[in-house]
Amino acid sequence: MSISERAQSDSSAQAHPPFFGALLRMTWQGVRDRMLDAIHQAGFSNFQEAHFAVFSYPPPDGIRPSELARQKRMSRQAINYLVSQLEELGYVERRACEGNDRRLIYLSADGRQIIETMFNCLRQLHAEWAEDIGQDRFEIFLDVLRQLSVKAQEHRS
Repeated sequence: MSISERAQSDSSAQAHPPFFGALLRMTWQGVRDRMLDAIHQAGFSNFQEAHFAVFSYPPPDGIRPSELARQKRMSRQAINYLVSQLEELGYVERRACEGNDRRLIYLSADGRQIIETMFNCLRQLHAEWAEDIGQDRFEIFLDVLRQLSVKAQEHRS
């Protein structure tokens, strides 16, 4: 293949899917699959993929349902449905604070264990990816993600 054919092929490949959004989604789905497997292996077999909507960073601990809904960009009804499921499973609880009638969402002991399981899984995946692509490249990758996260948050505000 000549240089001009290769350049044309490269530019053609860049003009067609999957674009970076799809690549991020596919990667994220792989990460979630690993975390869900780890959670199930830790004995929490009734934790479902939909529960990640509540158990995503930052974890829900001491937060009002309406604030959690805003934070997760979901309707209050959807959050309350998931929180009710998680409460029935024993992963979260709703409690009123002293001097206030409003109930806040708190992680239970099992909920904290799920969060720790997720973090341990992510630490392991971090190490695997750093080994796969090299520590220096992985640190650059993380730095780029951090920069893009800040930019996305600024755009959201």
